[in-house]
Amino acid sequence: MDIVDNLQKLLQELPAHVKLIAVSKTQHVHIIQQTYAAGQRVFGENKVQELLGKYPLLPRDIEWHFVGHLQTNKIKFLVPFVSMIHSIDSFRLLSEVNRFSQRYNRVVPILLQFHIATEESKFGFSIEEAVAMLESPEFQALRHIRPAGVMGMASFTDDMQRVRDEFRQLRSTFLDLKMKYFKDNEDFREVSMGMSNDYQIAIEEGSTMVRLGTILFGERNLMP
Repeated sequence: MDIVDNLQKLLQELPAHVKLIAVSKTQHVHIIQQTYAAGQRVFGENKVQELLGKYPLLPRDIEWHFVGHLQTNKIKFLVPFVSMIHSIDSFRLLSEVNRFSQRYNRVVPILLQFHIATEESKFGFSIEEAVAMLESPEFQALRHIRPAGVMGMASFTDDMQRVRDEFRQLRSTFLDLKMKYFKDNEDFREVSMGMSNDYQIAIEEGSTMVRLGTILFGERNLMP
């Protein structure tokens, strides 16, 4: 599988308004370097320790997105350099990102993750939880995070109509939040949804960021 050819094909296919997050989890550094040399600058990782191992070995102008479930005790390692955290699923997590961002004099862009899938194992806010948080004085006091949109993971299923409905639900949630809480906030504009098996449907339903690994890199490589 030729990664450079895959990348060029994807970039030609994706609409101009959709950002490709190359999900490089378990990929060797030399594979990421090859993808970087072909022009890709935005990469996503889902494990903090793995990202910390790769970060010092790769070009500094890479835009790193953290796309996995995040534990509060790992936030301090990400905040100094991460470009965006996609997986904010609780106020406690958001508060910790804000605390460490203040320490490093940064304002970190974040996405609010919503639970749109049928699997209970997936993470994310419910609408009610998100609204309660956004209307709280504690949220209003946060100055070192930048809400940039929403993120969600569809059900792992062959039922593409269900997947489409879940993506449509996330897009609707984004529009509701934008109207009620971020109407004049130009930063709040991203809908991160779509992976290798469903990204085309996600784009049709309003995705602005697709998180693609397998279709770009092939099956995962186990790092040494």
